[in-house]
Amino acid sequence: MGIRQVGVLGATGSIGTSTLDVIARHPDRFRASVLVANRGTEALAALCVRFRPDLAIVADPSMEADLARRLAAAGVACAVASGPEAVTAAAAGPLCDTVVAAIVGAAGLDSTLAAARAGKRLLLANKESIVMGGELLLGALREGGGDLIPVDSEHNAIFQCLPGGRPALGPAGVRRLILTASGGPFRGRTRAQLGQVTPDEACAHPKWSMGRKISVDSATLMNKGLEVIEAHHLFGAPADAIEVVVHPQSLVHSMVDYVDGSVLAQLGNPDMRTAIACALAYPERIGAGVAPLDLAAHARLDFETPDLDTFRCLALAFEALRAGGDATAILNAANEVAVEAFLAGTLPFLGIAEVVERVLEELPAHPVVDVQTLVGRDAEARRAARGVLHRAYC
Repeated sequence: MGIRQVGVLGATGSIGTSTLDVIARHPDRFRASVLVANRGTEALAALCVRFRPDLAIVADPSMEADLARRLAAAGVACAVASGPEAVTAAAAGPLCDTVVAAIVGAAGLDSTLAAARAGKRLLLANKESIVMGGELLLGALREGGGDLIPVDSEHNAIFQCLPGGRPALGPAGVRRLILTASGGPFRGRTRAQLGQVTPDEACAHPKWSMGRKISVDSATLMNKGLEVIEAHHLFGAPADAIEVVVHPQSLVHSMVDYVDGSVLAQLGNPDMRTAIACALAYPERIGAGVAPLDLAAHARLDFETPDLDTFRCLALAFEALRAGGDATAILNAANEVAVEAFLAGTLPFLGIAEVVERVLEELPAHPVVDVQTLVGRDAEARRAARGVLHRAYC
């Protein structure tokens, strides 16, 4: 096979930056042919100078002229586009055969589905796409005939520990999928101790460098709840066959428990480049620039049961998964609104779970029909969340 042409959707974020680092290490195997950012034209232009893509897209149309000006000044002769439709068209278009779906939040759904329908190798880092529309994404993958390889470290670990990547549980002899959680910056704290925490404290993750939204999700354990939902869709596992354990060292990225008593685990230093390199080159292995794991230096590996009373978001995610239909999309939308309010200083940390729970109560689950219906329900859930915020916290 020739050089893989990679579209990096979310090129200026943490996943995009790590992906481009791996690509730069293997210019004989990969090329960044499409780069997409939200509004950061300065950072996107700098990446274009370095990687010389065929197409650069800024999702915010008001920033297209600024991006074009910066590229012209730098002497970069790639095409320029803007807007969500351009992102979706690029994901499905001929300029890339591999798509890294790393746009944060519900905004990444359309482009992820488009890449799947087009038969691309889809490196999924946008968990909201599968949380919102897991059934639709799996249908799009069947339609397109491409590959989906998860880039979240936990799901990539399970992918590596399962023969063939994604078997159903029964025939493969799998008993449980065990997702590990670092516990975030507030592990061990009580509800009373979390009442006054600040956004900066919530974003100070002890192990991983991530954007602010996903850092807050890690602090509430909602991120792990979204990963439980994602694991259900990716690996055909019912909620009762998925377990979460807190592992503060973040060296065991997840495990698979088999019926014969074997438990396979994938270990590595907490660096997203490992999962990205695995997904880019699968089934081969390539260097990712990650230091070898020194187990003797770490000495111990601890595991704890998560505190579902204090970190209510994880319990709510399990409840939404069991409810079925679009309950997980409702959960995700309400959480995005609540996290945005917390980061803006208008909602206390513990209020995030309270908002999500009230919206789930207000909007019972409906069957997932199509993207348009799902998008409508997403908007309805956001309106409901803003209503809860207005009534309870304004």
